[in-house]
Parts: sequence; structure tokens; C-alpha cells
Amino acid sequence: MTTTLLRGASWAVVWDGSAKRHVYARDVDVLLSGGRVAAIAPASEAPPPHGARAIDARQMLVMPGLVNVHTHPTSEPSYRGIREDHGVPEQQMSGLFERSQAFRLDREGNEAAMRLAYAELMGAGVTAVVDLSSPFEGWMDVMRQSGLRVWVGPGFASARWGMSAPQSVEWRWDEARGRAGFQRAQAVMDEAESDASGLLRGIVYPAQIDTVEEGLLRDAAALAAEKGRPFTTHIAQAVVEVREMVRRHGTTPIQWAASLGLLSPRAILGHAIFIDEHPSIGWHTARDLGLMAEHGVAVAHCPSPFARYGEHLKNFGRYRSRGVRMAMGTDVAPHNIIEEMRLAILLARNAGRDLHAADTAMVFHAATVGGADALGRSDLGRLQVGAAADVTLVDLAHPQMAPPRDPLRSLVFHAADRAVRHVFVAGKQVLADGKPTMLDVSEAAGILAQSQAKMLRDSGLNDYAGRGGDQIAPLSLPLS
Repeated sequence: MTTTLLRGASWAVVWDGSAKRHVYARDVDVLLSGGRVAAIAPASEAPPPHGARAIDARQMLVMPGLVNVHTHPTSEPSYRGIREDHGVPEQQMSGLFERSQAFRLDREGNEAAMRLAYAELMGAGVTAVVDLSSPFEGWMDVMRQSGLRVWVGPGFASARWGMSAPQSVEWRWDEARGRAGFQRAQAVMDEAESDASGLLRGIVYPAQIDTVEEGLLRDAAALAAEKGRPFTTHIAQAVVEVREMVRRHGTTPIQWAASLGLLSPRAILGHAIFIDEHPSIGWHTARDLGLMAEHGVAVAHCPSPFARYGEHLKNFGRYRSRGVRMAMGTDVAPHNIIEEMRLAILLARNAGRDLHAADTAMVFHAATVGGADALGRSDLGRLQVGAAADVTLVDLAHPQMAPPRDPLRSLVFHAADRAVRHVFVAGKQVLADGKPTMLDVSEAAGILAQSQAKMLRDSGLNDYAGRGGDQIAPLSLPLS
């Protein structure tokens, strides 16, 4: 494995193990060797170790790679120009159920979307990602080519969503299909964990709390415990879902999941926004936050998709102060976790009418250590000796980073991905001067455009009212 010396970094975000927090360091050398952080020391003019490559980091911020615990890279880029303003008023503005029924992307589109999304991920400083997708041929090939550290989440479900009118969502059950998907997912995760790169791991992913039957949910959680894998599902992500779960079980999704034994420190809850205390739910209990904290779950916080239709988690600071572990994800294109961090701060402050509801340090912790700990990896999300050499370098000379009085604030509130320059995973450079070093994205945009056009054209075959894509999601301006 290569040895790289990041020489004379003007700023670094290093981990203070005794205080269990990130702190700034100034003018340091960071040595990456054997896939690990080998040394962090005051900047020196001494020659680099024999055979080491040296990178001038004097105008750089060196920080731990970001950890993204919730993404759908194989589908979300296909919704560019579609999803941003799409929603159904009768479904509390969510467009989730309508899109899921009407729009079907082909395999070529899935792969092209994934290539573009992975380039976005590393371009925003991500080194570890949870990919929650329906498996297809070539899925893991793109992961290997990217060089990123990936938790492979092959989804399975016992039901599909359907619609017959805007005000109704139906659950169309096929338990045999769900079981077959679970068996396939196990084979895919086993294959991932035998990969020679050592960068692929499995995460057990029953798709949604409302689309997976009880026995299969229990078996999925048992598999995660047996194999030592993390477990994730979408839960409390829509008012429609919560109302359906109350109809079925007489309680909220979070409380029902707790009764099944699904809540544990290995569980990452996708979104968990519409809890019993949320004003859009108004349930008669106030137990959900306490249950999440008591069982040690992590919440994958992805603010953008919900903010687009007028909803948000209420709020980041409150969840955190109640003892809920917070991590960050990108449930939507662009896969820009830095922008999600900024939005998380702003929404929390507005929801709580409190400047201190969230700040830069809180969301950066969630996007690094919070995600790493949720995945059971205490060697990720931290810049310290012995940690994995998953490192991101930010250009302090970028105009939107200047003046770099507080580099993280400049990154989160101003520059975002535009200032991310280099990314290393296990000591290997996967992004150089803002471009992927191994992942080929040269034809992906054209392929995705063709696949999206086909998806829009064919939506009438799947939509409950036979509408084309331009009817479901009209252009933002009329054509002249």
C-alpha cells in the first residue's frame, strides 16, 4: 500500500479521544501508511519517509472523510428536473408514493445514475457510504471502481405501494416475493464481504417499515445480529405511512418497531421525522424520542427531500439533547452531504426558534463520528493515529473559503463541495483535483438522459391514471 505525507496542513480537524470531540490543529503533517493514519505531528521540513509521496497541504484543511449513512444512488439522479417541485397535496405534499408507482428506470439508467452519484459523493468529501438500492447486474462493479468504502444494502419488501386516486395509497402484498428478496439480499451481502478490496460490507435493509411483513422484519433483525451487520429501514418518513401503521397496529411505527425488537444500537432509522410529537401527526403519546434514545438507535437525517415539500424533523438539536444518536445522509440528488449539513442547521434553528438548536460542530460530528459509530466503525470519521486513512482535503485558497478564520464554517455555510480538492480512502486517492481517479463518468450523463426520457415516456403504463411524466411533473415554466 502507498505511503502519503500530507505536508504542512494549515488546518486539520483531529479527534480528541479523551474529550470525545473534534478539535482544530494548526500547521501539521499527516502521514498515511498501510491504509491507516500513521502519524500526526507538527509541520516539519524533514524529508518524507523513503518511498512516500508528499502532497503540499499548506493551503489545505485536512479532515476526516465524511460518512453518509443513507443514499439511493441508483435512482435519485434520474429525478433531476422531476422531483424538486413534485408532491401530492392529498398525501401531505409528499410525492413518494406517486413517483414510486409511476416511474421505473431501466438497468442502464440505474448504473449511469450510480456513477454520477458516486462522483458527487466523493466530490463532497464522502469516503464511506451506505448504498440502499435494488440489486442489478454490475451494481458492485461500480462500487469497486469508485474506491469508496461502501455498505451494500440490497433492499427487499413484501409489498409494493399502489394508487387508484390521489387521496389513497394501497399496499399490494406478495410475501413470497419478499422472502425471495431476502434470500437474494443475503447472497449479495455475503459476496460483498468476501470482496478482495476489503472495502465492501453488508447492511441488512428491509425497505420500509410499512412494506415488510412482521415475520420478515424479525428475521432481518436476527440476521443483522447474527452477522454483526448494521440494520436499516425507512420509518416515520411519511404521514401516510404513520396513519396506515396506526390503522394496522393502533400505535406509531416507532413504538411498533420497539415491540418487535427492531430498535437496537445496530439500527439506523431512515428519517424518523414523523414521530408521535410531530405536529403533522399529533398522536396522543410522547414516547417515540425516548424509545429511540433508550434503545441506542441512530437516525439517518436527510433534510432536503422533506424540506422541498414543507416538512422537517423537529428538530436536530432536540433529538440530540434527548439522547438520540444522529447521523447524516443524502436521500436525494444532489448527493451533497455538506449542503445537507447546512440545511440541517437552518431547519433546526427555525423549528426551535433557537440559534443553539444546531451548529457547525453538531452536524459535522453527525456526518463523521455519528455515522461511523452507527455503522460500528470506531476507526472511521476521525483523524487520529490508528484510524483508517479516509481523509478529505479542502482548498483554503478557494474564494468561498476566504478568509479561512473558521474553515468548517466556511465549508458548511459557503463553499461546500466546490472547495473539496482531494479524497483518500484507506490511503488510496480516489479524488484528485476534484475529479475521480478511478470511476469513469464520461458517458453516464448521456445514458441517464436517455433512460430518464424513456422513464417519463413509459410512466403512463404504470401510473394509476395513465398519465405521462410531463403531466405528473410539469416543467417549471410553460413552453413558448
